Amino acid sequence: MALIDTLESAWYGGGRTPWWTWPLMVLYGGVIRLRGWLYRSGVLRSVRLPVPVVVIGNLSVGGTGKTPLTIAVVAALRARGYRPGVVSRGYGGSQREPILLDDAPDPARVGDEPCLIHASGVPVAVGRDRPAAARLLLDAGCNVLLADDGLQHYRLARDVEICVIDGMRRFGNRRLLPAGPLREPLSRLRRVDLRVCNGGVAETGEYPMQLLGGDAVALDDGRRQSLASFSGQCVHAVAAIGNPRRFFDSLRAVSVEVIEHVFADHHRFAAADLAFAEDLPVLMTDKDAVKCRQFAQPHWWRVPVQAELPVAFVDALIQRIDASDRH
Repeated sequence: MALIDTLESAWYGGGRTPWWTWPLMVLYGGVIRLRGWLYRSGVLRSVRLPVPVVVIGNLSVGGTGKTPLTIAVVAALRARGYRPGVVSRGYGGSQREPILLDDAPDPARVGDEPCLIHASGVPVAVGRDRPAAARLLLDAGCNVLLADDGLQHYRLARDVEICVIDGMRRFGNRRLLPAGPLREPLSRLRRVDLRVCNGGVAETGEYPMQLLGGDAVALDDGRRQSLASFSGQCVHAVAAIGNPRRFFDSLRAVSVEVIEHVFADHHRFAAADLAFAEDLPVLMTDKDAVKCRQFAQPHWWRVPVQAELPVAFVDALIQRIDASDRH
């Protein structure tokens, strides 16, 4: 965690960039350019499916809000009469072969984010081979596919690209990994179809997105309680996400006193991780909750959020899907 803190300080806080990151950044940039050229020249081939494919991803590492955006896009597509499905690599899970998630998916096997997306009622397929996983969704009757965190996964051809931007941190020092937080150069933004700004102030050409919460939900029995009811209380706040600060700040915004517990992104929780000395409420994100339900305690709560998007974004997305003429 110390190394991560050092890098994030350099990426987003104006801290000193470690010397060893510069040669690695040059090497990484060369690999990115070579890989892009191999796909553009046809040496590496993308697999094109017979239905529209919408990719949702980001340029920077860490949490930008891809998962809530994916869930919101699923709902918007369903409202317009589509039958969407979501394909994911299943990062953090052990599953290698393509699989369609069942009614009780195991986060340790298929990853936490696919489980959270699946909980919204949408078919989800995971696998290292994303085109093969995507075909499982075609067999399930889906007529439009969303590729979660697939912006840099060029093997699956896409019709629409959506890039999610952290409205508060933006692109940090604007350098490539590991000297900066970028997976690809900023010039990549010129090739995406739609840009969504999560929080902060959306810049020209970006659609604003807000993550809205209201209730906390008990992990053991699903009872609901207003998040505002924790105002003035001290709680243990648990986050194993790309940007824990966003979660902690959302609690402090409603006057909750927070004891922060940061874990690595996609951390596999055990009961001992949450065995805190003080008998205080434990609040966590939805993404973390899917990994803690089996050993949940009555004072553990998840704090779900919902992405709010302008109608103009949905209209622009539908227009691009229709223009693909393959559904």
